[in-house]
Amino acid sequence: MERKVVVLGTGGTIAGTSDMAGANVGYTAGQIGVEQLLSAIPALARATGASLVAEQIAQIDSKDMGFEVWARLAQRCALHLADPLVAGIVITHGTDTLEETAWLLANVLDTTKPVVLTCAMRPATALAPDGPQNLLDAVAVASTPGARGVVAVAAGELHGARQVQKVHPYRVNAFSSGEAGPLGWVEEGRVRLEQNWPLAQCSQALTAIETIVNTPAWPRVEIVLNHAGASGALVDALVRDGVQGLVVACTGNGTIHHALEAALLRAQAGGVRVLRSTRCAQGQVLPKPGDALPDARGLPPVQARISLMLALF
Repeated sequence: MERKVVVLGTGGTIAGTSDMAGANVGYTAGQIGVEQLLSAIPALARATGASLVAEQIAQIDSKDMGFEVWARLAQRCALHLADPLVAGIVITHGTDTLEETAWLLANVLDTTKPVVLTCAMRPATALAPDGPQNLLDAVAVASTPGARGVVAVAAGELHGARQVQKVHPYRVNAFSSGEAGPLGWVEEGRVRLEQNWPLAQCSQALTAIETIVNTPAWPRVEIVLNHAGASGALVDALVRDGVQGLVVACTGNGTIHHALEAALLRAQAGGVRVLRSTRCAQGQVLPKPGDALPDARGLPPVQARISLMLALF
């Protein structure tokens, strides 16, 4: 029987439209359904030896991504990945929170097959939309023999879920893997791999999916930022409001203003889980013996938040 690539739509700029012809900003995200996106790219039918199956999971701007959509998306991914005829999954997603969704899925799915997130920085009605090529590349990755893991494809680059970050608010090549560099590139429908495909992060995928689907309220984890003159007032307020975990976007190598650090230590002593990340765009916190607050093991703040939430379930 014919192999399948499943395309799950969640909205985003790739499905966005503008009332002003050709506009690159000022558009409304998540207006076009995933089936319409696919039908608008005739080359998709020739790009892969697999048939395409479309399913609409959500129709939102990814700035509004939340737990309910995450749970539904993870559940549908798990179901399709269990189908022996499915070669891989493509997810159309907004750029703003793509790195968070990618890291969540990497931690709850059995990814011996590829799960490929793709996106666009220009709406579908732009003069030169980037979504069609990104979608074409994503399908090529999802149908590549031997591909595995949760990855992101944009502007011809292939990024792993752990490293990918949005680093620019406007340009088409808005994503980077920082010091690690991209996993590879998609060139004329073929993957040129520079690094190995990412390994699965989750050894108990079914349990993980059941947990996030059946838990009515996800653990509350917030991010606080260290900066000149930072105080502990925000941390104290969050603790009073019932926060369960805090990720600190520290300055430099995990440094924190003394007033904010004191509040974080109080929170930790009271049972709140605290992780230190860095607000630096590259590198990671290098822990030192005797550190009172644990580091996020190289994860940037938003992805450290995902890991801490999952640890608190």
